[in-house]
Amino acid sequence: MNEPTVERRDNLYEIRVGGEVAGVAQYLDRGDQRIIYHTEVDPQFQGQGLSKTLIRAALDDTRAAGLRIVPACKAVTRYVKKHDSYDDITDKVTPELLTWLKANVARD
Repeated sequence: MNEPTVERRDNLYEIRVGGEVAGVAQYLDRGDQRIIYHTEVDPQFQGQGLSKTLIRAALDDTRAAGLRIVPACKAVTRYVKKHDSYDDITDKVTPELLTWLKANVARD
């Protein structure tokens, strides 16, 4: 199997296997926060741990960029709960933030 690679582009992270897009994590930046609101792995690639690889890369890139993480999707929320190494840069999702996200994703 080809090693998966993760790249950031246009408000999303793509994980590729053998050059083929296997999954994405979508985000929006707001001030010093990176709000990751949707992650998805194509069914044909599920069961290979790609979601964890994708989320870890997105979180590590967010940290390297000096931004805070806002886990606005279930997969990222589960990941950060299991990995306390991100506690220092993780913010809670608030109702106000969800309203902002809904308005801005609609325009995206």
